[in-house]
Amino acid sequence: MHTPTELLKVANVALGFFALSFTATIVASYPLAGHFALPSQVAFHICSIVTAGLFKLSYVIRCVCQYQLGMEVK
Repeated sequence: MHTPTELLKVANVALGFFALSFTATIVASYPLAGHFALPSQVAFHICSIVTAGLFKLSYVIRCVCQYQLGMEVK
C-alpha cells in the first residue's frame, strides 16, 4: 500500500494534469469548435465532464492525505 505522502504527491501531479486537460478540452469544445467535425466536438464535451470529475477526485484524495498527515486541509 502507498503512504499518504506518496499519494499526496500523486494527487498533486494529477491535479495539475487534469487542470490542463480540462482547459484543453474546453478550448477545443468552444473557441476552436469550428475546426473539428461533430463527432470530435461531442467527444471533447464528454471529455470535459470526465476530466472535471477526475480533477475533483484528485482534490478529494489530496485533502484526505493532508488530513492523514496532520496538515492543514485547504
